[in-house]
Amino acid sequence: MWDPSRADRYPLRRREIVEHLIKDMDDLLIVAGLGAPAWDTTAAGDRDLIYPLWGAMGGTAMIGLGLALAQPNRRVLVITGDGDMLMGLGSLATIALQGPANLSIVVLDNERYGETGMQATHTAGPADLAAVAHACGFEQAATLYDEEEFDRATPTILEGEGPLFFAIKVRAEEPPLVLPPRDGAHLKDRFRMALLGPGQGVNPAV
Repeated sequence: MWDPSRADRYPLRRREIVEHLIKDMDDLLIVAGLGAPAWDTTAAGDRDLIYPLWGAMGGTAMIGLGLALAQPNRRVLVITGDGDMLMGLGSLATIALQGPANLSIVVLDNERYGETGMQATHTAGPADLAAVAHACGFEQAATLYDEEEFDRATPTILEGEGPLFFAIKVRAEEPPLVLPPRDGAHLKDRFRMALLGPGQGVNPAV
């Protein structure tokens, strides 16, 4: 039941998964969780409508919820990790209750805390994130293990009626760092300006 080495053998690779999901999806609003998911989205091609987090562990899905509710006519994709999602499990109940049809959550589950030394997370044991999401009220929640399952799920992730939750089991590896800009205010401002237009990047009251 508890096998910390299991993720070393998963066939799916995180960088390939992220590139496949966001390649040529220039209008997609993306929130990338701290650490490896932010590096993965940057490696796939940094752009203004990607909002990579440098902190806020456990809050990525809720940021995605707020964005989806504020922009109901735009597709929002949250890409985060199992450590972040484990810290924010309560957000799944709130997201299911709000029911944003334009929100997809993808968890790159390598069963590791990548930023603190690759220690095994609870998903290396009995914790099942997709089952938690389903129990919280997500009608579509699944765990993907191989390329065939991922290929079948991709159109749903990008176009299906949400809220959607997919935990994708990826190999426990540490690809080279590809870091987004480190200035959080800059990342917020560029995302806001790209989404809302010129003159909307900075709030003059702040």
